[in-house]
Amino acid sequence: MAPATPTTMLYRPVGQAELDLIAASGFRRFPPRLPEQPIFYPVCNEEYAVQIAARWNTADGNVGYVTRFAVRSDFLAKYDVHIVGSRVHAEYWIPAEELEAFNDAIVGAIEVISEHRAEAHGPKKETVEQ
Repeated sequence: MAPATPTTMLYRPVGQAELDLIAASGFRRFPPRLPEQPIFYPVCNEEYAVQIAARWNTADGNVGYVTRFAVRSDFLAKYDVHIVGSRVHAEYWIPAEELEAFNDAIVGAIEVISEHRAEAHGPKKETVEQ
């Protein structure tokens, strides 16, 4: 039996439209970037993904989701981790033209691990049961 390929767990906060496109791929791929989106930003930890999903994706009454997925570590090795605030704000910057190769490096399914909705007293986290 061949040894398992080492993977790195990443997270991506998404809105409903992006989640619908992920679902259409069978939860295997992220959709292409829009022309005004030159970089794809997967994040390195759930805490940061929740902050984005709860604060940004819930604007104007929208829903935010946190996805979790594994990527081959050898593929990620050519990219640097960028810290964009405190230590928890760690993310990769994948150029849009490399997103297909990134998608090919995903091992297994992209899973939704939490849902966030804006409410009168702030966002509410709902854990999604798989």
